Amino acid sequence: MTRSSAGLGTNQESVRRHNLGTLLRHVHRAGHISRAELTSLMGLNRSTIAGLVAELESLAVTERALPVGARSGAGRPSAGVRLAPGGPYVIAVDLGVDRAVVARVGLGGVVQRRAEAPIVGGGEAWQVGASVATLIRCVVEDAPATAPLVGIGVSVPGLIRRSDGLVRLAPNLEWHDVSFGGILLAALGLDIPVAIANDADLGALAEHQRGVGVGIDDLIFVSGNVGVGAGVITGGHRLEGAGGYAGEIGHLRFNPEGRPCHCGNLGCWETEVGAHAIAEAIQCPADKVAQLGEVLDGFEKPTRELRATGTALGHGLASIVNAFNPRLVVLGGYFRSLHVLVGAEIAAGMADRALPAPLESVTLALPGLGEDSVLLGAAEMALAPLFVDPVAALGTALLDVRVGLAG
Repeated sequence: MTRSSAGLGTNQESVRRHNLGTLLRHVHRAGHISRAELTSLMGLNRSTIAGLVAELESLAVTERALPVGARSGAGRPSAGVRLAPGGPYVIAVDLGVDRAVVARVGLGGVVQRRAEAPIVGGGEAWQVGASVATLIRCVVEDAPATAPLVGIGVSVPGLIRRSDGLVRLAPNLEWHDVSFGGILLAALGLDIPVAIANDADLGALAEHQRGVGVGIDDLIFVSGNVGVGAGVITGGHRLEGAGGYAGEIGHLRFNPEGRPCHCGNLGCWETEVGAHAIAEAIQCPADKVAQLGEVLDGFEKPTRELRATGTALGHGLASIVNAFNPRLVVLGGYFRSLHVLVGAEIAAGMADRALPAPLESVTLALPGLGEDSVLLGAAEMALAPLFVDPVAALGTALLDVRVGLAG
């Protein structure tokens, strides 16, 4: 074989695997789709689509299904493609300040089993890793022996270095430069890909792909998880920044004469609309701060203090709208509960300070995925390599992981 022909063969194989991953992503998003739709979406001919579908079936990732929709016109309806039961899955971890939620999630974003536990022991990283490992053992104990575990996705409320997943700073967990991925793998005794990202970034990812932001390429997910952060989708892509630290909107200067912030600055927005500030305003006990959303759910009517908080939230959102010009702002975490009480004040505060032009195109919304936005975002992140190269990802996946996790 000549050098040129060898290169051509390699390139053709790369294209085939890319197409295989793209097709699987379409089935993952739709759950059930016709071959005709895949042909239209991917711009490939029917025989090529048939070959790709056959390969995914041989990998036990998809299976044949009845035709999608009613037949219209002459001819046979297009055969359907759907996700196979017992196919690949990932582990998603939503690490909060007071509790960890872990789920086994299959293709299609289906939560197959979940478990949660409080974070105890002062939040030391190795203790949290041990607790999460126990939860992972719980959610995989009834997984099919033939189902491959592709990876683990972890959400952390903090600054995560994009290059290697190092937790540079998670202030509400009191973590500095923590390699939580390594800690978790050591606790599990496994060698499997682990991806770690900021909670708000993952909330934005999930809402864009599966929630209220489907079809919207410019959106911001504002997360209230004790602290305040944002995940930004612009032009259909996550805005991460040079190191992965974009979105720390809670530390924008809001009130120059305000209170000290734990970051070391004065008058950050978080000191006005963060969980500690709201808890203080409504005289919520300190041990309930991490459950602020549940506390707010118990209010039948907003207090004067909560109305003022709603206005402050709206004023801060106006700056975000002015800076990023999103079509959609999604309020996650305890902001969901706050919006139910003071939605009018939030909207009025935003309208008061936002520029007219970007204000015209933006809508405020609550998460379409409810409390699972961040969890499902972690799952989508862990599944991503499967859509880049299904053959390679499945080739390195773990089978019957229960054996390795028995200890």
